[in-house]
Amino acid sequence: MSQPRRTPRRRAWTALTLPALLCALAACSGGPGDDAAAPAPSASPTPSGPPGTLFDTFHYSGPDDPSLAAHGWEVRTGGGGPGIKDSWSAAGAGFPSDTTAQGGRVLKLQSSTDGTKQGTKQVEVQSTGTPLFNGTFAARVYLSDKPTSGRNGDHVVQTFFPISASDSSENYSELDHEYLPNGGWGSVGPRLDNVSWYKADPPDRVNHTLKQRLEGWHVMMITAMNGKVTYSLDGKELFTSSGKYVPREKMDIHFSNWLIDLPFTGGPRTWDMKVNWFYYKADEAVSQADVQKTVDGFYSAGTHYINTVPKS
Repeated sequence: MSQPRRTPRRRAWTALTLPALLCALAACSGGPGDDAAAPAPSASPTPSGPPGTLFDTFHYSGPDDPSLAAHGWEVRTGGGGPGIKDSWSAAGAGFPSDTTAQGGRVLKLQSSTDGTKQGTKQVEVQSTGTPLFNGTFAARVYLSDKPTSGRNGDHVVQTFFPISASDSSENYSELDHEYLPNGGWGSVGPRLDNVSWYKADPPDRVNHTLKQRLEGWHVMMITAMNGKVTYSLDGKELFTSSGKYVPREKMDIHFSNWLIDLPFTGGPRTWDMKVNWFYYKADEAVSQADVQKTVDGFYSAGTHYINTVPKS
C-alpha cells in the first residue's frame, strides 16, 4: 500500500445512546454439526450459545433501534477523519431488506457527495463494549465498483477492519480489508489492500494488494493466531503477516464507507456497501467452509445475535 497513513481518527464518536434493553439471546446450535430442525429438548435451551462467539445478522429497524446499541454497535456521527473530515452521518446507515442477502436483510452503509465538503456524508458503524483479540474475524460484505447513482470517479474506500480504540496506543493494532474500486492516493484501481499495522504515526505496516474488480458479495476473513495474521477472500488466502505485525491488544470492529478526497463536482452521487453478517470466534482458526456452516446453522435456528465473548 503506497498511500500514506489515513488521517488519525481521534475517536470523536457520538453514540446513538438509547435506553438499554435486556437482550435475550436466542437459542442456537452448538456448531455446524447440530441439526437445527430437530425438536427442542425438554431441558431449557442454552441462552449463551457457543463460548467465545460474536455473531450478528443486523436485523434492526434503523440506526435508532435500541437493540443496535444494546447489542454493542454504534453509528459514527462525530468529527475527525479519515477522508473528508467531520462529515460522518448516521443518515447513511440502514437495515433494509435485500433479496441477494442470506436471511434477506443487510446493514447498508451509503456514502454520498456532490463534490463539496458541505455536501458529503460518510458512514461508519463500529462495535463497542466487546473488544476482540486473537481468533477468526469474518464478514459477508457487498463491494461496489460503481456508484448506485450519479457519475463514477470518486476515490471511495469500502472497509472491514478490527482496530485499537486509540490511534496513540503503545500497543496499536489494526488489520485492514480495504477495497478501492477507483484507486486513490495516486494509485489506480480497482484494488483490495490488506494491511497489518504496528504503529499509526509514523506509519509502520506491511501490506499486499490484489488488483481485481470485486463488485458483489464476498466472505472476507482475517485470522490472527499463533503469531500470524492471515487475510482471505472467499476461502482463498491473500496475504500473511507475522513478527511485530500482529495484534498486540484487543480491538473494535469497524465497517466503513468513506471518500479519500473530492476529485470533482457536478452533481450528487451515492456509493453503497452492504454487510450481511459478522462472525467472530475467539482463539480459534476457523476455515471459511466451517464459518459458513456455522453461520448457516445460526440462520436455520433463527438466531440473529450471539455474544459470548468475555468482556475483559
